[in-house]
Amino acid sequence: MKTTLRLDKLLAHSGFGTRSEIKLLVKRGAVTVNEKPVKDSGMQVNPDRDRITVDGDPVSYREFVYLMLNKPQGVISATEDTRDRTVLDLLGDEYAHFELFPVGRLDKDTEGLLLLTNDGKLAHNLLSPRKHVPKTYFAEVDGAVGSDDVQAFAAGVTLDDGYETMPAQLNVLHTGKPEQNELSRIELTIMEGKFHQVKRMFEAVGKKVVFLKRISMGPLTLDPELPKGNTRELTEDELQALIHVHE
Repeated sequence: MKTTLRLDKLLAHSGFGTRSEIKLLVKRGAVTVNEKPVKDSGMQVNPDRDRITVDGDPVSYREFVYLMLNKPQGVISATEDTRDRTVLDLLGDEYAHFELFPVGRLDKDTEGLLLLTNDGKLAHNLLSPRKHVPKTYFAEVDGAVGSDDVQAFAAGVTLDDGYETMPAQLNVLHTGKPEQNELSRIELTIMEGKFHQVKRMFEAVGKKVVFLKRISMGPLTLDPELPKGNTRELTEDELQALIHVHE
């Protein structure tokens, strides 16, 4: 974090309104820095050292926020959309001013772990193709998934556009019996994130994914206690583990 920043930027980032609204707060004497009323909303302050209050209440400044979301189906991984609800629509008002965005994307009909943040550097590192951050999914598959598929995925499969995937780890939890309309259940860990990749990998071996849920991304695992559609902030241990991914 920068040593100093503009007071109006700090207050706007802390949810106290637009810069013009903050000017009005300053004008009526509502803002103090180190017990002194502020005259200039553009003054430089140090959030680590200066004591800032608005109407007598101390301002707690945070530059970055990191949220774990258990994404439900039917919601898209975007910051805005004219037709569908987005993952940001699931957040409480207390996060509105942080300008959060999803790190990567899950398909509209895919649920599970999604990280929301305003830390562009961390997001870039997690998504960088050079990092090969593993992502693990649980899926229900129409078709009998077996050892042949495990070997095929371990070698890499060729998708419909000719792209050959990196080796992936397929763990078969249950081999379904298609003749009895029984689905296979699997966990799949991939090291890249091509469009619809998990679904297309199974299509490449003649099977169809009917349910998909992401359960981990790098060291971050979906909290089993987190209800669908809900978020919680990352713990310090979870955040440090993510930061160390790209060191």
